[in-house]
Amino acid sequence: MMAIYRTYSAAEKLGINASLFRATKSANTITSFVDRAEDDLLHSHLRRQKYLFDVATLSDKEQLVGAELRLLRKTPEEFRNTLSGLYDIKLYSCLTEGQPPKLLHSRTLDIYHSNAQGWEVFDVWDILKLLHSAQLCFEFKVTSRTSERDIDLRQVGFGRKGREPQERALLVVFTRTQKRENLFSEMKEKIKSSEDSDEEGRRQFKARRKRGTAFSNRHGKRHGKKSKPRCSKKPLHVNFKELGWDDWIIAPLDYEAYHCEGVCDFPLRSHLEPTNHAIIQTLMNSMDPNSTPPSCCVPTKLSPISILYIDAGNNVVYKQYEDMVVESCGCR
Repeated sequence: MMAIYRTYSAAEKLGINASLFRATKSANTITSFVDRAEDDLLHSHLRRQKYLFDVATLSDKEQLVGAELRLLRKTPEEFRNTLSGLYDIKLYSCLTEGQPPKLLHSRTLDIYHSNAQGWEVFDVWDILKLLHSAQLCFEFKVTSRTSERDIDLRQVGFGRKGREPQERALLVVFTRTQKRENLFSEMKEKIKSSEDSDEEGRRQFKARRKRGTAFSNRHGKRHGKKSKPRCSKKPLHVNFKELGWDDWIIAPLDYEAYHCEGVCDFPLRSHLEPTNHAIIQTLMNSMDPNSTPPSCCVPTKLSPISILYIDAGNNVVYKQYEDMVVESCGCR
């Protein structure tokens, strides 16, 4: 997921984020679910594996546009030197209890001519669309093309033992929502998911608001009332760690949001792209300031950023949030 975040964030800075999301089936949210199954170590041979994913946190308000199962193959060197020939990798669904698994994918693996390590990616979108429960189950095996026998999965590098957390099997789900996502709602869900953090979260939030107000007062005094800069874009550096959000936001830990500040007085500059109403309001204000307030300096163009975070179900989610960075300011 960090690799996905880095790739898309780099693309964002180059202005090609939209095309990347089109390439990932028009998704604006990517959620990863970690495999919850374990290998059966009671038998000396590991012929089959099951992969289990709890997808209960997927929202029915989001359109499912893609899903991939990703399995990391790490072939041990001692086996790599002895294995030869072709092998068939077979992935089955095991959705219905008591029914034989249904073959979803079959592909050829040439151990000798393949890299010792790599991700095997399977498209499982069709099977996820048919899911009517919170659990998604897959069964996996590798068969020798020569002997037609199932071989020990540890020989070809699919054993689970000794793996790092980032090397576990992943179900990566691509979804799309037309609704503009609210970052604050994610924070509320995160607080709600912890039984004892709600009151503490409120207390910390109030304390930060108090500090922010004190800063604003000092900031205002420094400029003074006589200083009336024209409406323009100003720096606003956001640090999620200082906000106390670093316990659930993985990346970025900070970003430049900018803000709009300054007066909209007569005559309005064309680069501020005032609306006709703002022009009239500003003209009325210039004639009689007591009767009509001036128009407001506000963002006229905003851009998105993508955030990698841990949701209330403890899943890692990559989501694009609109209207996070001020690109230009104007009078409205």
